[in-house]
Amino acid sequence: MEITRKDTHMSKELSPKYNPAEVEAGRYQKWLDEDVFKPSGDKKAKPYSIVIPPPNVTGKLHLGHAWDTTLQDIIIRQKRMQGFDTLWLPGMDHAGIATQAKVEARLAESGISRYDLGREKFLDKVWEWKDEYAATIKEQWGKMGLSVDYSRERFTLDEGLSKAVRKVFVELYKKGWIYRGEFIINWDPKARTALSDIEVIHKDVEGAFYHMNYMLEDGSRALEVATTRPETMFGDTAVAVNPNDDRYKDLIGKNVILPILNKPIPIVGDEHADPEFGTGVVKITPAHDPNDFLVGQRHNLPQVNVMNDDGTMNELAGEFNGMDRFEARKAVVKKLEEIGALVEIEKMTHSVGHSERTGVPVEPRLSTQWFVKMDQLAKNAIANQDTDDKVDFYPPRFNDTFLQWMENVHDWVISRQLWWGHQIPAWYNAEGEIYVGEEAPEGDGWKQDEDVLDTWFSSALWPFSTMGWPDVDSEDFKRYFPTSTLVTGYDIIFFWVSRMIFQSLEFTGRQPFKNVLIHGLIRDEQGRKMSKSLGNGIDPMDVIEKYGADALRWFLSNGSAPGQDVRFSYEKMDASWNFINKIWNISRYILMNNEGLTLDVARENVAKVAAGQAGNVTDRWILHNLNETIGKVTENFDKFEFGVAGHILYNFIWDEFADWYVELTKEVLYSDNEDEKVITRSVLLYTLDQILRLLHPIMPFVTEEIFGQISEGSIVTAEYPVVRPEFENEEAAAGVEALKDVIRSVRNSRAEVNVAPSKPITILIKTSDSKLDAFFNDNINYIKRFTNPEHLEIAADVEVPDLVMSSIITGAEIYLPLADLLNVEEELARLEKELAKWQKELDMVGKKLSNERFVANAKPEVVQKERDKQKDYQAKYDAIVVRIDEMKKLVK
Repeated sequence: MEITRKDTHMSKELSPKYNPAEVEAGRYQKWLDEDVFKPSGDKKAKPYSIVIPPPNVTGKLHLGHAWDTTLQDIIIRQKRMQGFDTLWLPGMDHAGIATQAKVEARLAESGISRYDLGREKFLDKVWEWKDEYAATIKEQWGKMGLSVDYSRERFTLDEGLSKAVRKVFVELYKKGWIYRGEFIINWDPKARTALSDIEVIHKDVEGAFYHMNYMLEDGSRALEVATTRPETMFGDTAVAVNPNDDRYKDLIGKNVILPILNKPIPIVGDEHADPEFGTGVVKITPAHDPNDFLVGQRHNLPQVNVMNDDGTMNELAGEFNGMDRFEARKAVVKKLEEIGALVEIEKMTHSVGHSERTGVPVEPRLSTQWFVKMDQLAKNAIANQDTDDKVDFYPPRFNDTFLQWMENVHDWVISRQLWWGHQIPAWYNAEGEIYVGEEAPEGDGWKQDEDVLDTWFSSALWPFSTMGWPDVDSEDFKRYFPTSTLVTGYDIIFFWVSRMIFQSLEFTGRQPFKNVLIHGLIRDEQGRKMSKSLGNGIDPMDVIEKYGADALRWFLSNGSAPGQDVRFSYEKMDASWNFINKIWNISRYILMNNEGLTLDVARENVAKVAAGQAGNVTDRWILHNLNETIGKVTENFDKFEFGVAGHILYNFIWDEFADWYVELTKEVLYSDNEDEKVITRSVLLYTLDQILRLLHPIMPFVTEEIFGQISEGSIVTAEYPVVRPEFENEEAAAGVEALKDVIRSVRNSRAEVNVAPSKPITILIKTSDSKLDAFFNDNINYIKRFTNPEHLEIAADVEVPDLVMSSIITGAEIYLPLADLLNVEEELARLEKELAKWQKELDMVGKKLSNERFVANAKPEVVQKERDKQKDYQAKYDAIVVRIDEMKKLVK
């Protein structure tokens, strides 16, 4: 059927079938060309800003990124439609170690290392990588439909952001909160760089305790020690016993002989040695163990580093010099066995730290690094959570997660032995002087520190450095900072969220964002985390190619509650696509029956319906339900409960609008009353318009396509629906719900005894409510159209035959005399089942109403609603009891 258009603004028709590729093609570029994603510039409007969690330029975006950015886009699109002056600022992270590792791996395929190229040429290669993958990421953002303002796009190595990084470093250094020191740190031997604690992933691995004898210097006895890393024994500078351990306290101050090297080392008394664990004697290796480092400081022990930065042994390991640490372990154990110092090898499983980026086991290593002193910064962040400027976490439980981490945080090692990143703004000269400044010092003889800063140091400044800080007079900084909402996964609360909070408080005196929406992880259908090793990863671009971006976005927005993980499945994607297809088909139906009606005229007619000047009860009912839907969706959006909002939208669109209202309108549209037809078409068109606006933040492409058929301009900047008090009509809502109950009851009863809908039957409706009686008789045309009665009677005194199928609704009983088809025993069984259902409902509501705390604390209208339910359920229960008694008489 051809769709004709009289409206000049309706440029093309909807295709007969929903085709996401066709709908989405070219749409994003058109939005960009029209500049609809930029802030409105309306100074009277309330600002609302989001900074994108900058993806790493290490590769393509995964499904987790798609989820994260979809949630942000939903928020910003709705706020834009609500009239806020919105800014969604995009950008990317240089991702130091992760990006450098990727580029080094690419070079290694050609047999080249970064050292072959030198720092400058290697960095040229990394910039080439960055440009390549930044272009890919932006292309993916476009496929997802992200409404970011590209005119403000930033990169963590931009000059502006680099200036902010240098200023923060220098300011913290001047306060004594950045310091340089020699400490045990986590070392990645593959990347040859320090790692912070949260860049270390602990995994259970098969290992062993290697028990060795350290002979006293006088040869009188041996002390047994155990270690999981015997290759570090060449760095032993003492053994420790507990000063209160009667077995050994007389040995404190004496020496033992370190096996293989045969050199004396002292026995010290220290609380670190636990008399209850093992033999109570522990070897102390200050340069290779964090606890031993502290013992060494307490006893002024030498710090002997026996390992190179690539994980090989150095010359202090004697004959094992140059061997890989794990090969050396085997060789050392063999040597200990040969000289009779090995007591036993005790197999065990233990937790070993691995580099998050390269995957290799981390080596605790003594190293000179730069640190951020965390005590005061952490205290400030904790204290701020008790002020009006606190950060609100969604769900709130993650506030506790944040506080617990801040309360137990260690000093933050911020230097990295990399070339890609912000080079530390510190310079050294031959006299051993250190200069720290935003610019290089004047004069000759200064050499800049070769290390770079931890990636998180720069990304911790992201909410304000992207807005122009340290220029506090920057227009964006003054208008859009603090930002409104941050959306991120729970896996980087420690890495990123916490650091943004304490840095923002320190340098701007404000929270970096008002809200933090925490989402979970995307898992596969079996609940497993997606990973390369399992081969269960899903490329969001593949999903979009098959289903379209709107379907993926609908699934991602409805997948779970805040903070919860979501399981991806193609079955759910099929359901998402089917829902959009349903919307498409409803829209086509409405447009095909539009007869050139404009949205402006439709609004005028809807106003008449709301005022009771036109339309019928079903029109007033759908507007009432639309109003409720707008209120509930908006309320849940404000709480970031997108899954709940989506469920409400789905029920309204599919169940109320498509399955009921659209069907009910056929009573008018197939009639000869032209005036009523115009009103019904107006309500259809108006409701469709409001549905499109409600859906747009989640499904931007398809809503824009359909919106173009009914209105001028872009839906991106269209007004978001608001609750209209004039649409409220409880009477119409109750009446149509009763009408639906009648239709459903008759249909269900027909189905139970296999009576086709096309076969006319007798229908008796016995009413116990005079208003309902009048309503049914006033709207008898709907009952007739949708139940197909041969004979229909609606009255309070309906005479009911013996053999009938019955059903109970609020205020009425429905009887279908189907004597020839009815099995009395089966009908009794059905009624008993129905009785049990209402008994269960009565028990539940009775329990609630008998709860004194509920009755005392709940709102009066909530308590009354429960009492109304109880009354309704009791009436239904009682009616079924009477019917069961009547049916039992027939059995006798």
